Amino acid sequence: MKKRVLFYCQSLLGIGHFIRSRELLFALRDFEVCFLYGGEFVPGFELPAWVEVVYLPALKSDARFQQLYVVDSSDSLPEIQARRKELLRGAFDRFAPDVLLIELFPFGRKKFNFELLPLLAHARATRPGAKIVCSLRDILVRRPDQARYETEVCALMNQYFDLLLIHADPRLQRLEETFGSVAGLDCAIRYTGYVAQPLRDKPARDGPKARTGSDPVLLVSIGGGRVGHELIACALDAETRLTGRLLLHILTGPHIPVEQFQNLQRRAAGRSHITLQRHTTQFLTWLRYADLSISMAGYNTCMDILSAGARALVWPFNEHENDEQTRRARKLEQAGYVSVLDPARLEPDYLAAEIVRCLNLAAPAPSVELDLQGAPRTAELLTALLAGEIGDQ
Repeated sequence: MKKRVLFYCQSLLGIGHFIRSRELLFALRDFEVCFLYGGEFVPGFELPAWVEVVYLPALKSDARFQQLYVVDSSDSLPEIQARRKELLRGAFDRFAPDVLLIELFPFGRKKFNFELLPLLAHARATRPGAKIVCSLRDILVRRPDQARYETEVCALMNQYFDLLLIHADPRLQRLEETFGSVAGLDCAIRYTGYVAQPLRDKPARDGPKARTGSDPVLLVSIGGGRVGHELIACALDAETRLTGRLLLHILTGPHIPVEQFQNLQRRAAGRSHITLQRHTTQFLTWLRYADLSISMAGYNTCMDILSAGARALVWPFNEHENDEQTRRARKLEQAGYVSVLDPARLEPDYLAAEIVRCLNLAAPAPSVELDLQGAPRTAELLTALLAGEIGDQ
């Protein structure tokens, strides 16, 4: 009998949490898996056929992560919250998991205490033998009330969780660099390596066509599309400063606001060397095709850049004192993987000069080869946990 994993994921602003969780789902093929997703639907990204998917009534947030909003429903936020809470409990009872895997919480998603705290209490009360595991990315966002935040996280981790999986390579990034209370965690802690998508063999319906010339190809992308529009606008202006012909392929993200997308369409109109696309399931293929990637520095984009061995300029999202992407970008730059755009200097002439500089660079020659096997390693660690091979620290 296969062991059963109930996997909870909630995206709020972008699509990164969903994409990383999706890669983990592909690695969990030796388990029976039920995936609970509470974010806005991401079109085009198929989930593994062996996974049961439960789409919770979707919620999203503003760019400051201060307010929750209901997606595609006329019901009120309290009504949606009550329904989600019952759906989670019902899914747990019906699926009877051996592992409850929760992405990010309690290190983030505090606004979902309304459904996750009751779920955790119910899990412990009704299936005390089930293992509860946190799936955590590499870098945490600094909080104004950091000491209180860390105390609350440790209390919840120690009360409910058996294992913390950190999806990073500790040679580049360790949890204690952004969470000072690691010593206060009683559960087992394991680094999995980074979660990166492999190049899967499938028809490239939305991938690049065969190249017919030597013109450099620039790939410009902004992840989910709710933020980062100024990077695309600057790239469109920077392109006019460059001599010689190049091809510009722009990925705006599936969640870009309609008015922003229409504005970009107007700006690209009549410029045959520029193509505009909302999103692609073939991002890794595009990275291998392009001569230079220009993007933000989210977890999944960076891991795709590393996986593809692409030359890359990254522009870290740093609004509202969010330093997660800046930390990741600088670490990767120091290791020789990417070049970092100064967020304070984003203007066409500067970007144009950086494009020319990077196009003349050799392929990345990093000083350390990072572990990108986070997805299969996660499956191995869950198997070891259920076999009793992983205990407390």
